[in-house]
Amino acid sequence: MKRRMFLKSAVAASTAAIAAPAIAQTLPQIRWRMTSSFPKTLDLTYGSAEKFCRYVSELTEGKFKIDQFAAGEVVPGLQALDAVQNATVEAAYTGLLFYVGKDPTFSLTSSAPFMMNPRAQNAWYYHGGGLAISNEFLKKKGVVAFPCGNTGMQWGGWFKKEIRSVDDLKGLKMRIAGLAGQIAARVGVIPQQLAPGDTYPALERGTIDAVEYIGPYDDEKLGFQKIVQHYYSPGWQEGGTLFHAVFNDAKFAELPPLYKKAIEISAQATTADMLALYDQKNPEALLRLVGAGVKLSVFPIEVLTRLHEETEAFYQGLSATNADFAAMLDHQRKFMRDSNKYYQVADFQYDLMMLKLKR
Repeated sequence: MKRRMFLKSAVAASTAAIAAPAIAQTLPQIRWRMTSSFPKTLDLTYGSAEKFCRYVSELTEGKFKIDQFAAGEVVPGLQALDAVQNATVEAAYTGLLFYVGKDPTFSLTSSAPFMMNPRAQNAWYYHGGGLAISNEFLKKKGVVAFPCGNTGMQWGGWFKKEIRSVDDLKGLKMRIAGLAGQIAARVGVIPQQLAPGDTYPALERGTIDAVEYIGPYDDEKLGFQKIVQHYYSPGWQEGGTLFHAVFNDAKFAELPPLYKKAIEISAQATTADMLALYDQKNPEALLRLVGAGVKLSVFPIEVLTRLHEETEAFYQGLSATNADFAAMLDHQRKFMRDSNKYYQVADFQYDLMMLKLKR
C-alpha cells in the first residue's frame, strides 16, 4: 500500500496542472503486449517486468495495462527487439546488449566490458544525460526504452576446467553475451550467443564448455552447478547490467502524457527494486553453491590484463567506423573519469577498511 501511494504521488506531482476530473473523463483504455527475453523460471528478471506492468496499471487506475509474455510465447527470447521494431508487439523486456549484431552501440546502453558499475550507470542515466543520448540512438532503430532493472555486478562465468592463463581460454566454446563475446574471441574463445533458457541444455549436451550469465542466484536457478564446478569472478564483461522496457517509438508517441510518465516512473522503481533483490539474494545463493562444492576463483591478473588490452583495441576500432558507438563511449568515459576518482577514495576505501577490520 505504501509503495502504491508513493508511486501515485510521483505521477500526481508531475501532472498537477491537469484537473483530476478531466483525467478521469479523458484517459483511454489501452492494452499492450510485452514479449520477454526471459523464461518464467527466472523470477527476478521475468518477475521484475511483471512488477513493472503492475505498477503501470496501478498508476493509471487500470486504464493502461501491459501483459507480459515469456520468451517463446510470442517470439524467441533473442527476437524481442525485432518484435517491437516490426510492431508484432508494442513492448519488450530485454537486455539491449543481446543485439550487438545489429549495432555494437546497443551494448553501451546496457553493459559493456570494463565500463560502468551499477551506481555509475544510475547516475549517468538519470542525472548525466544518459537517458537522452541512449534514446537519441534508439530512435534511429524505431524504439524508445527506459532502464527497467539492474542485476548488479555480474560474475565471470562457469568453466569445466581451471583458468590459469590466457592459453586456457583458447578453443573454449562459451555462452557469452554482448560485445564481450567478440572481445573474448580475440583471445581464442569461441563465443556462443544463447538465450537464457537455452543455456543449460547446451552446457549439459557439451555444445558449450563454459557460460557466463548473471550471478549466483540466477545461475543456481539455471542449474549450472550441476554440470560445472569452477566459478570465476570478477565479471569483467558486465560490471552491472541494465535491462530495459523497450517500446515501439510510434506507439509510444501516441500515449497520453500521464501514461508516458507512468512508464518512466514504473521503470525507475523496478530498477531500484531489482538491484536490491539481487543484493539480498546473491549472497544467500553463493553460500548454497559453496556448500554444494562449487570452487570459487578469481581470474589471474594476466588474463584480466590481456582482456582489457583487447577491449581497448576493439573499442578503438569500433569508434573509427561507428559514429554512434564513438559518441556514446566518449560520453560515458568522460562521466566515468570523475565518478571513478570519487569511488576510489569513498566506497573502495570504506569496503577495504571493513574487510581489514573483519579479517
